Amino acid sequence: MKNNKQNTNAFLIHLSAFAGFIFPFGHIITPLIAWQTLKERSEFLDEQGKEAVNFNISYTLYSFLLTLTFIPFAFGSFLRDINHFDNFSINLDFNSHNFLGLIGFGTVASIIYLIGIALVIIASLKAKEGESYKYPFTIKFIK
Repeated sequence: MKNNKQNTNAFLIHLSAFAGFIFPFGHIITPLIAWQTLKERSEFLDEQGKEAVNFNISYTLYSFLLTLTFIPFAFGSFLRDINHFDNFSINLDFNSHNFLGLIGFGTVASIIYLIGIALVIIASLKAKEGESYKYPFTIKFIK
């Protein structure tokens, strides 16, 4: 029975990332609090808690970097018609080139978002079965 409770707690640590839908940075704060309160109970909970927190921090970092890479393209497409500094105008005309760029960025962002949700669900189900799960492309901030 003790092992079942451990698996359930690891399941909840991974699943607590969905608190990010409720409050800002909940996907980091909630697994961090859950891991900190449960890490002394077993090695498995400590390992899975670190993995969940590291993934959520990495996921946030990757999303932030994706947003930063989009900003120059957005400003470049809106401010493309500046020839001289005395003739400053912002072009908000969404022609096909601008529109396709926004659609491409939205598609990439959506795919990354859905992959993050899928990985959290997979990790939760693996932890419920008692298997250790390692998220792909995770930076080990907490060792």
